[in-house]
Formats: sequence, structure tokens, C-alpha cells
Amino acid sequence: MRGTILIISFYLILSADVGAQETTSRSLRSATTIQPAMSPTPQAATSPVPVPEPSEKALSYYRSGNVLWGANIIWELLIPALFLFTGFSGRIRNWAQRLGKNWFFVIGIYFVIFSIISFVIDLPLDYYEGYVREHAYGLSNQTFGKWFGDALKGLLRSLVMGVIFLWVPYLLLRKSPRRWWFYSGLLTIPFLFLVFLIRPIWIDPLFNKFGPMKDKTLEATILRLAERAGVEGGSVFEVDKSEDTKALYAYVTGFGHTKRIVLWDTTIAKMNEQELIFVMGHEMGHDVLGHIWKSILFFSILIMATFYTVHRTAGWLIHRYKHRFGFDHLADITSLPLIILLCNLYLFIVTPFDLAYSRHIEHEADRFSLELTKNNHAAATAYAKLQTENLGVPRPGLLYKLWRAQHPTLGEHIDFCNTYRPWEKNEPLVYGHLFREAK
Repeated sequence: MRGTILIISFYLILSADVGAQETTSRSLRSATTIQPAMSPTPQAATSPVPVPEPSEKALSYYRSGNVLWGANIIWELLIPALFLFTGFSGRIRNWAQRLGKNWFFVIGIYFVIFSIISFVIDLPLDYYEGYVREHAYGLSNQTFGKWFGDALKGLLRSLVMGVIFLWVPYLLLRKSPRRWWFYSGLLTIPFLFLVFLIRPIWIDPLFNKFGPMKDKTLEATILRLAERAGVEGGSVFEVDKSEDTKALYAYVTGFGHTKRIVLWDTTIAKMNEQELIFVMGHEMGHDVLGHIWKSILFFSILIMATFYTVHRTAGWLIHRYKHRFGFDHLADITSLPLIILLCNLYLFIVTPFDLAYSRHIEHEADRFSLELTKNNHAAATAYAKLQTENLGVPRPGLLYKLWRAQHPTLGEHIDFCNTYRPWEKNEPLVYGHLFREAK
């Protein structure tokens, strides 16, 4: 099935969006080359950076994106409903039973068949959304072969994860039908920690080439910033992403010995050094402020609450439609589309709370980086360029903000970067105690 809702609902599929809510900034796209670093004049460095007006192309991208978002919501409810009410899910289970015999293998075979069929059904919409539309607006230069290859890799990754882990919640459904939602929710905590631990070294390299920084001077600057920020350990990697996209991206990921400071080659080519340092400070803020583990705990609670609502409502639906569904208890693997359908529905309802939390930690990462770099001008111009080149709308509507905005709006980013200057008023810094003296 499509998107991160399925990932959260059964924490199995690690899609390219994860965001199981990975606390890194989303794609920072740019369509033109930005000049190398230059120190702003004193007047420019203190003058507010105006919020750019959105272009007609940006407004078109925004409006069509809203339509596509609505279509995705309907799609993610419609497809599992069709699997259920046509009885097709039951037929897939019957095929799996003939092939697998043993309960464990039946679950794995069912998931493989179900996922491949879902992949084929979703492919036209995924193709339009991820390939056609991005090329039409000049935001991607990925070849179809690379796009389709990445899609197949994502499917394979999902199949492997599903076969390895899907039996766990279904075993809990069999052994503890009244408390499965609680135990499954608890298990999301170590699972998500495992994902963040292994993703930098086993998952991300499947899709792009990671290597050492080519610009050693820039690498040294970033490492000095990391030392000042209090980022423990980690190495700097450069990603060969220009073959796929015109996006700019930088993030800190992983735990312990898998921690990485990552820069896409497009970021290095298109952002000037001062803007890049602010962006890296923002990403380091996520690490230093513990946003990853805090997000894991937050979303584990959210997932547990979602599982509970599934537990409370699935029984009524099964009782009423068991003959059409082809199963009479939730522990039957045939129930997977029902669980997905209900999780998608309930997670849509709580999405505003999810995104409000995401916007909060992104705002605090801005604050962290501003206090670390004290370069308001570079911060604001970075966001202004991102808006212009990314076809962004700086102040979208309320519904967009509630249901789609993982970050503060670009207008809010720029306003905050222009005005947040406590050091100029001799006011204490919120995160100043976390910074270390440069050696």
C-alpha cells in the first residue's frame, strides 16, 4: 500500500518517505545554481529578508498538490476496502494456505502476494505523482529506469521487512486478543530504534551512493560546527543525488556508531556556505535536542492509540460483514486490509496532532541553529531561496497547515529567522548551555 500511513499502521514498510516520522527536514529543492559563499554587507546582514511572493507556477503546483493529496486520502481508504468487500483478501489467504501450510509461512506468503498486487495497483498513481508531475514542474531529472528501479527496491525492502516482522502482531492477536494493541504498540519502540540504527548503513545506500566529502575544507567546517553543537561522534558523507533530483538536502541520522552527517551533492553545489552552515546547524539541532528518540516515543503512543481504536471497532465490522470479508476474527491474516483501512482512517483524524508536533520540533531546530550560528540573514535567505526555487507558497491555507505541513510555513520560517535575535538584547539563549567552546 502507499505512503507512510501503512508503515505506521503495521510498522513494516519503510517507504522512501518514512517519516515514521524521521525528524529531518524535507526536500529543499532548487532549480538554479546559487553563487558561492559571500559575506553579506553589514547593512544586508541586519536588514529583514522579505518573504517572496509565490509565482504562478508555484500556485499551480500548490493547488494541484492539494488535489493530489485528496486523491491519495481516498485511494488509501478505497483500495483496502476493495480487498475486503470483494472477498479478494480471503482468496489471497486461500492461495497462501495451499502454498504454505504452516501458519508462519501462510502469513509471509499472504503478505508477499498482497504487497505485489498492491504495488501494481498503486503504480500508475505513484508514477504520475513521483515521476511525471515532478518532471513537469522541473523539480526532477531522474530517469524512468532509475525511478522504477528504486520503486522495485522499495517493494523488495517492504517484502523482506513484512516477512520478518508481520507474524509478531498476528501472534499477539492469537495469544492476547484483548491486549494485542497494547503489546504491539510497545514493540514499536524497539522496532523504530532498530530502524534508525540500521537505516544509514543498510537501507539508504540501496538507493544512492554515499561517499566521503570531496571538499575537505567544507568537511572540516562542518565537523567544527558539530563539535560546537555537541554532536557526539558521526562522520560526514556526501550523497550522489544529482542523478535523481534538483533537490537540496542535509540531515543527521543514526545512533551511536551508525550516526552520519549527510549532505547531498546538490546542496553543496547550490547553497552558499553560510546558508549551508545554518541548514546543518538545524539538522544537528534535531540530534542534540533528542528529537529522534522523543519522536519515537511520541509516535509509539500515537500508534498504540490507533491500534486501540482498531481493536474497539474491528469486531463490529467483522461481525456484520464476516461473510463478505471471508474471516470471523482479527487474528486471521485475511484481516490485514481491514487493519490498514482502519489505521488509515484513524491516523488521518489524528494527523493534525502529529503535524503540530513535527512543526514544533522543526521550529526548535531553527532556534537551535540561529543561536549556534547567529546568522539571521543566511538563515532567512536560505528559506527565501527554498521557497522561490521549490515552487513554495509562503502562507498556505489553514487546512494545508493542519493536514499537510510537517514544517512551519516558509513565511513563518523567514519571519522567525528575521526577528529572533536574543543575543543582541543580552537575553539568555534557550540552548546556549548546550554549546561548546570552539577549539
